[in-house]
Amino acid sequence: MGRNVIRGAKLRGRDRTQQAIGENGVNLRVKYFVFLLLLLTGKTLLAQQTDLAAAISLGALYTLPSGANSDSGVAAEGGQSGAKAPAGVQQKQGSLNVFGGWRFRSEAWDWFQPTSGQNSYGFAHSLLRAGIGQTRERFDWLIEGAQDAILGLPGNAIAPGSQGQLGLGGTYYAANGNRRNVASGFLKQAYLGIHLPSNGKLTVGRFGFSDGMEVTPADPTLAQVVNTRIAQRLIGEFNFSAVLRSFDGIRLGLGAGKSNFTFLAVRPTEGAFQVGAMGELNVDLFYGAYTLPTEYHHGSGELRIFAMGYVDQREGVVKTDNRPLAARLADTNQVRIGTYGADYAQVLPTSGRGQFDFLLWGAWQNGSWGSLTQRAGAFAGEFGWQPPIPTVKPWISAGYSFGSGDSNPADNRHGTFFQLLPTPRLYARFPFYNMENNEDFYGTAEFHLPRSVSARSEVHALRLANAQDLWYSGGGAFQSSTFGYSGRTSGGSRSLANVWDASLDFPLRYGFSATIYYGHAWGKSVIASIYPRGTNAQFGYLETNFRF
Repeated sequence: MGRNVIRGAKLRGRDRTQQAIGENGVNLRVKYFVFLLLLLTGKTLLAQQTDLAAAISLGALYTLPSGANSDSGVAAEGGQSGAKAPAGVQQKQGSLNVFGGWRFRSEAWDWFQPTSGQNSYGFAHSLLRAGIGQTRERFDWLIEGAQDAILGLPGNAIAPGSQGQLGLGGTYYAANGNRRNVASGFLKQAYLGIHLPSNGKLTVGRFGFSDGMEVTPADPTLAQVVNTRIAQRLIGEFNFSAVLRSFDGIRLGLGAGKSNFTFLAVRPTEGAFQVGAMGELNVDLFYGAYTLPTEYHHGSGELRIFAMGYVDQREGVVKTDNRPLAARLADTNQVRIGTYGADYAQVLPTSGRGQFDFLLWGAWQNGSWGSLTQRAGAFAGEFGWQPPIPTVKPWISAGYSFGSGDSNPADNRHGTFFQLLPTPRLYARFPFYNMENNEDFYGTAEFHLPRSVSARSEVHALRLANAQDLWYSGGGAFQSSTFGYSGRTSGGSRSLANVWDASLDFPLRYGFSATIYYGHAWGKSVIASIYPRGTNAQFGYLETNFRF
């Protein structure tokens, strides 16, 4: 009888275990299904919002576009300093060029599990851009406007303490006065370009700018390496954000044979996460660079040497760093940082083994971080190979990225590398981290399929550079009242997360194209110390672009 009782107890225990496993499997499948449903139906659900009709109708008065891709595309089109009209526009001397585009994206978020708040949600945003420009023998000009709208933001995606904003839905909500539906219109670009001897040009006004894109390499592989793995690490238009940013000021480009000198003195505009993007910020940005194309063994290369100055004069803005809040509140001194660096990219074709490429990028910083002395550095290196497989044209790469962190919050030195005003999503496609206090071991695989379809997948192993510093995210100043970067405590650990993602880009008819993206993060000890209830996160979106 005792054996029967024991056998029955074992059977009941096994049944309960199998039932629990089954329930967990069902819950996981349901969670993925709901996430996919949020992504695919976000546009339909959010289109039913009606309380923005008046705002959108007013904003439509200012609708003016220049075709917008998620990351590097916008800067290359609307005007890297206003040097060119958008891609696809046929420029004729003296003729007027009219251009435009519309980007619509539905995003689905399933953030790390907080103790309170809404971490799973969907929302959508739209960006209309249009403009007109003209190129004459001695000058050119361009005017471009935009109208943005963000719909269906979550009203409870901000948790107390270090858990903070639960994905970009919480960021957009907080940046726009805790409103779920917002829209606005603004001037994206308005500049005059004066043509100078020796292919020189002076641009004055409001324009787009991305560091590293001063020269367009003739080799398409080198151009892609520069535009997607070097450009916008420190200065960019934040193209993935719903609103983007521009720059007010002057830019001087001078040709010296095949080389180029570029000088920039600007102030960034508001925008990025905030729909109001007309005003400029009290932040001064200076940039100078020398770019030299090179040739080695029939392969193309590019060398750039650069220097930047960043002065944040905004008043009442609390800096984001690893000091206690009381010390940061008491520090009202300005952030004044110099950044100096260089990068080199090279493409190496072979006779039968495909094409190889590599890049090196590095920067060092000094100056003052408020009352602290700034001393920081960053480095990135990557190696790629394109095997000779014409059907799918694969491109495989592996790399390492490092941004220094601060080792002692109580001393007078700030050792966290400051990323200025970048487009961080180029290097963090699941945007919950950036280059500050970060080490990133990564690999990528890209495939170019028939009918202009491209697929890309990335894996990242992330950890903090220093356990005494914070886990940082964000892309720089975008409004007068907030610093522009957020930071969460490390819990004394370095291991942050492992990330895998995949994306598919494909053209449609009548000027439309589409992008589908999915990313998954497996949080490690840093994230577990902040979100003990659940350390995994997901992010996906469906985006359509229309250009004319």
